[in-house]
Amino acid sequence: MRRAPYVRRRQKLGFSYRFAVFVLWPMMRYLVRWDIQGAERITDEEGGVVVAPNHLSWFDPPVVAFALWEADRPPRFLGKEAVFRVPVFGRIITNAGQIPVYRETSDAASAIRAALAALDAGECVVVYPEGTITRDPNLWPMSAKTGAVRLALISGRPLIPMLQWGSHEVMGPYRKEFRILPRKTMRIRFGDPIDLSDLAGRELDGDTLAAASARLMDAITAMEAEVRGEEAPATRMVFRRDTAALEDGPTEGDAA
Repeated sequence: MRRAPYVRRRQKLGFSYRFAVFVLWPMMRYLVRWDIQGAERITDEEGGVVVAPNHLSWFDPPVVAFALWEADRPPRFLGKEAVFRVPVFGRIITNAGQIPVYRETSDAASAIRAALAALDAGECVVVYPEGTITRDPNLWPMSAKTGAVRLALISGRPLIPMLQWGSHEVMGPYRKEFRILPRKTMRIRFGDPIDLSDLAGRELDGDTLAAASARLMDAITAMEAEVRGEEAPATRMVFRRDTAALEDGPTEGDAA
């Protein structure tokens, strides 16, 4: 049976996309070392895919982009709208077909529509399921927002968990630094597609999205535990709820 097509590096991607590759590829190829495993899990899939990586650092996007480019899956990122307003850089990524996310506005649904169209065209759509750099003190994945699983359930396209470890050694979480020497190793793992078959066709209510998101983050966390050689925590940090508790300090109830 003939495999459905998907977008590859050799296809027409546009001047801005090619320019970004021309600038970033040599830097990423030689400034860091690479340990990439499991890339066949996205190249063996037919058509569009949703790739969901963990988020450690501002250095993550070029790391994820390089790994997917090497796998012959040119990525299209969903990113915060504010990034698209950065002078010069914002214009480049806009013209390169990256997708802005307008959170909590009337335009929020436009990102979903654009991502679904990209998946239908056979593209690799990247969504950070946590929605932001992890706030976990030990850099474990936090709980997920619903964007990645929502796209997978609506489109029926494979949802691929991705683990990357090492970007935080170049730029620590929420830090303006660039520690390139000595050369750091970027460890990349692609997991098996998340099995959402029992959730397909169900109403996309809170229970359905929570179940799908938990499976995704369980897979990412398990890969991170293996790469780190450590045991993952029994529970995941919930952004805003747990970060607020850390900032405010323990209450009388917490202490009890």
